[in-house]
Amino acid sequence: MRDRLRVLASERGTTITELLEELASRKLMQVEREERAAKTARELGVEYSERVRQAGQEA
Repeated sequence: MRDRLRVLASERGTTITELLEELASRKLMQVEREERAAKTARELGVEYSERVRQAGQEA
């Protein structure tokens, strides 16, 4: 796996550390996904309930 990361980083002209930092900065954590979903639901006038959360995950 480390060799694959090294090649991917090299192809991008970066380091493994920078490649992983870029990936981590673009991927939302679970709590961030929940917050974003709740905010979007509010903007749409939908009460963010467990049922809505489950429907969103299934979609």
